[in-house]
Amino acid sequence: MPRNLIFDLGGVLIDWDPKRLFRKIFETEEQVRYFLEHVCTMEWNEEQDGGRSILEGTQWLIDRHPDFETEINAYYGRWEEMLGEPIEGTLELIRQLKESRKYRLLALTNWSAETFPVAKQRYPFLDYFEGIVVSGQEGVKKPDPAIYQLICERFHIDPKDSLLIDDNLRNVTAAKQFGLQAVLFTSAEVLATYFISNKIM
Repeated sequence: MPRNLIFDLGGVLIDWDPKRLFRKIFETEEQVRYFLEHVCTMEWNEEQDGGRSILEGTQWLIDRHPDFETEINAYYGRWEEMLGEPIEGTLELIRQLKESRKYRLLALTNWSAETFPVAKQRYPFLDYFEGIVVSGQEGVKKPDPAIYQLICERFHIDPKDSLLIDDNLRNVTAAKQFGLQAVLFTSAEVLATYFISNKIM
């Protein structure tokens, strides 16, 4: 039975999707797909999540794709338009867990240090968490085991007593290798079933 529940944020609790913005910019779905797979890729985005500044990351990409300068600048210039509503089912689970007072609720997210304050202001329910470790603020990101070590040390938790909920299989696998319990998030409904079957709720 875990005592500490560690939630990822994007894709688990917050609906973040770059396509939400670039469907307003490009005319076709094929253009959106090409841009996000070959220009503003997730690998590039993760460098900012790992601590690289937005200014440096944006210029680095423009130097390599000058024909997309306007669209690249929009990535962070209009970044807030990528944010959607909270994933309501997960939010309700967290509310119930908070009310039960049985668990410590923490969050561990790959997120740019420069954009996270926007999310913190936009989503007041983030205050439900006792603490949030933001990769961009720490200069290390999932799946690096150092970030799992960091959250355990900072909040004085035993990995064996802690469960990570994350929508990225790479992060879940690395967490298990580190010694955490971990479950792959696919939907709030599936997570609720998991919690019930494991007597967490």
